[in-house]
Amino acid sequence: MPEPNTRFVTWFRSVAPYFHAFRGRTFVVAFAGEVLADGKFVGLAHDLNLLQSAGIRLVLVHGSRPQINRQLARRRLAPRYSQDMRITDATALECVKEAVGVLRVEIEAQLSQGLPNSPMAGAAIRLASGNYITAQPIGIVEGVDFHYTGQVRRVDAAAIAEALDHGRIVLLSNVGYSPTGEVFNLAMEDVALATAVALKADKLIFLSDAPVSDRDRKLVPELTAHDAERLLGRGKHLSGETRRCLARAARAVREGVARAHVVSRGEDGALLIELFTHEGSGTMLTADKLERLRPATIDDVGGILQLIEPLEAEGALVRRGRERLEQEIGRFFVIEHDQLILGCAALYPFARTKSVELAALAVRPEYRGRGYGEKLLDALEVRARAMGMQKLFVLTTRTAQWFIERGFVANGIGALPKEKRELYNWQRRSKVLVKTLA
Repeated sequence: MPEPNTRFVTWFRSVAPYFHAFRGRTFVVAFAGEVLADGKFVGLAHDLNLLQSAGIRLVLVHGSRPQINRQLARRRLAPRYSQDMRITDATALECVKEAVGVLRVEIEAQLSQGLPNSPMAGAAIRLASGNYITAQPIGIVEGVDFHYTGQVRRVDAAAIAEALDHGRIVLLSNVGYSPTGEVFNLAMEDVALATAVALKADKLIFLSDAPVSDRDRKLVPELTAHDAERLLGRGKHLSGETRRCLARAARAVREGVARAHVVSRGEDGALLIELFTHEGSGTMLTADKLERLRPATIDDVGGILQLIEPLEAEGALVRRGRERLEQEIGRFFVIEHDQLILGCAALYPFARTKSVELAALAVRPEYRGRGYGEKLLDALEVRARAMGMQKLFVLTTRTAQWFIERGFVANGIGALPKEKRELYNWQRRSKVLVKTLA
């Protein structure tokens, strides 16, 4: 077991790439009123402070459903909904104004803390809030008059960007204003979506009441917009709030937001885990799949060296070095996930004998056993066939059984092309495995 200090240093170094990638980026973080009602905003405030200190431009969007219902209950009125939307009559609108006003003060107070020996010490967070959202009434839908329930008409992206440029966190509520001075109650999810799209935000993050899961209740870590829409079509097991968040997240990435996330707010620090670890804690949505298998480029040299140098040190792979790798980068292929190289392999053809060597097959240790080695092998077999090769061979000292289980057959060095046979390293005594390409 590593010593605690060693573990801390290793972890801290591992998050450095995220700090570099996120600095100066715009994140829209949306959360329901339950976060404050349940007393969980204190921890979230600490995490938001950390994000801002990392140079991230933050826009916060809050809801107020439980607070509005509490105001209605004081008037001995029941909330009214239709088509998953609140019917906001004149009395309900007064409750909306009161709830939003109190929430805004509470949020500002929590983000203004600066107690010594606390995560907020020295934070000096400055907030900006105002009439950034222009709204219009939904009107009458299927015979139901929604009165002061509205929808986003326009987001003043220029004014929000100016506040962000001055180092402020922008706070948006679930209300909007018409040019005639009317106030409308909006869905928090719609405000967050419209704001993220208008700002061309790098991330839209929803903190929901439950994770995005499959029918077996297992977390779904990644989805494309198309897959999210399919899940919504059949995912009756998802909570209502998670369905609303997932639907807006899918729309966001279709409309130009680079990434959208749906994170369960039930776990303390879930936002940080989602953003600063590769595994994450929630569900990330993209317009297209994050995983790609592609030819390597010179920019991949550093990532490939990280993969193969430990194996070279163990003697499992032949030592190459940076200079040789740069010269031979055109023979390499990589499999990457969200710009992190998970595995690599290379092909060295011998045209005269119509055979090709598979070399330097490596997968990051923490991702072994997940099928990435098979994906690389399958893809390079297809590539070898397209090159007109009839035999694929590999020299290995430790993984012979893995290749045999995938159709390779043990052979002597006589099965190697003459050029390769003359370079055979008798000290390594590598096993020769050959697979016939049909």
